[in-house]
Amino acid sequence: MLADQLDKMKYGKGFIAALDQSGGSTPKALAAYGISEEAYSNEEEMFDLVHQMRTRIITSPAFDSEYILGAILFEQTMDSKIKDIYTADYLANEKGIIPFLKVDKGLAEENDGVQLMKPIDNLSEILQRAKARHIFGTKMRSVIKKANPEAIQQVVEQQFSIAKEIIAAGLVPIIEPEVDIHSEDKERSEEILKEQLKKHLNQLEQDQLVMLKLSIPTQANFYLELTEHPNVVRVVALSGGYSREEANHKLKENDGLIASFSRALSQDLRADQTEEAFDNALKEAVQSIYEASI
Repeated sequence: MLADQLDKMKYGKGFIAALDQSGGSTPKALAAYGISEEAYSNEEEMFDLVHQMRTRIITSPAFDSEYILGAILFEQTMDSKIKDIYTADYLANEKGIIPFLKVDKGLAEENDGVQLMKPIDNLSEILQRAKARHIFGTKMRSVIKKANPEAIQQVVEQQFSIAKEIIAAGLVPIIEPEVDIHSEDKERSEEILKEQLKKHLNQLEQDQLVMLKLSIPTQANFYLELTEHPNVVRVVALSGGYSREEANHKLKENDGLIASFSRALSQDLRADQTEEAFDNALKEAVQSIYEASI
């Protein structure tokens, strides 16, 4: 990892843009953008269209390092180019924005109230390619729907086990055990999750650094001690289904927590907007999320 990028991610003002919709979530992202499934006939065409959408976002003057610290990419986006430059290099060199890569392969079926990650069989190869593409860190997502202590322990153990492989490859992992915002026992799940996270963080070596991506907690500042842990570079929040307005409002109540929003960032963007309208909508989103993050 680059020392200046690490320093910026740890101390800089701003948020992380999540542009990492994958196979399962891409049709929804395109539909929200105004492109129906009738516009493409196969996966390749679908990914071409979503790369065009991401390119439009990234190249917009509103997508500015004054407000945005990093951006999370999907694997196909990492291997694609913007203006003949690989996406991560374009972000880092042209925009001054730190590139991350989503490495998980999606979620397994729900079991005991949680969804673990599917096996990442080619993780070593992905990490080698990520290093070659100048990626700073990675992201991987699990989901917690019920306050089941044993199952939540499994989620955190899986996350940290893979995180250690990512650290060994020289990258900074974003650990994302999302607590479903619609869970009936969300607050209890958060209590169990925090204890498990603290336990595993305390077992890391001094030079093993991670980031955490968590649902905005029910109780304000509930994760504050995690933001102060010496092994944690940053704690970021997902919008989790909240509207941007609601997510920003909840985020403002949490000191040390910054946004890593996906749908809440792009909810007002449409394929048929003029460049001026698109840039203005993105600028409004970026600035409001930035203000909530600082």
